[in-house]
Amino acid sequence: MPTLTVEVPASGASSDAVTNGLRTWNSQFIDTTPAARFNVVLRDEHDEIVGGCLCETRWNWLYVDVLWVGDAYRGEGFGTELLAAAEAEARKHGCTRAYLDTLSFQARPFYESLGWTLFGTQEGFPPGQTRFFLQKDLTLTS
Repeated sequence: MPTLTVEVPASGASSDAVTNGLRTWNSQFIDTTPAARFNVVLRDEHDEIVGGCLCETRWNWLYVDVLWVGDAYRGEGFGTELLAAAEAEARKHGCTRAYLDTLSFQARPFYESLGWTLFGTQEGFPPGQTRFFLQKDLTLTS
């Protein structure tokens, strides 16, 4: 008879086993190749990282995991350049769509000004804030 346990912290071995089990099940229906990751990095004159965009591609979709520009470089257009470079790289990987999430105190208007559209919200995540989910059609020029 199976037994149920709670692991705190989670073990890598059980995480791998559950992930591999789901991947095996899913492989009947979809390509289960792991996502391909890439970064777009902004460096200053001292080669220090002052911004970046961390991304992954899967199933012809780009996922923007993190977009950050250091305080001293905000408002200079670097966020737009980082995101444009990520979108261009994703197109090279065959991506036709993109998605990301942002919080209510972050950059929703910035993304919307670049052609991203809202497709969902999550109230109270984190408490007192809203999480916004946005997407973009990468086949359209903006």
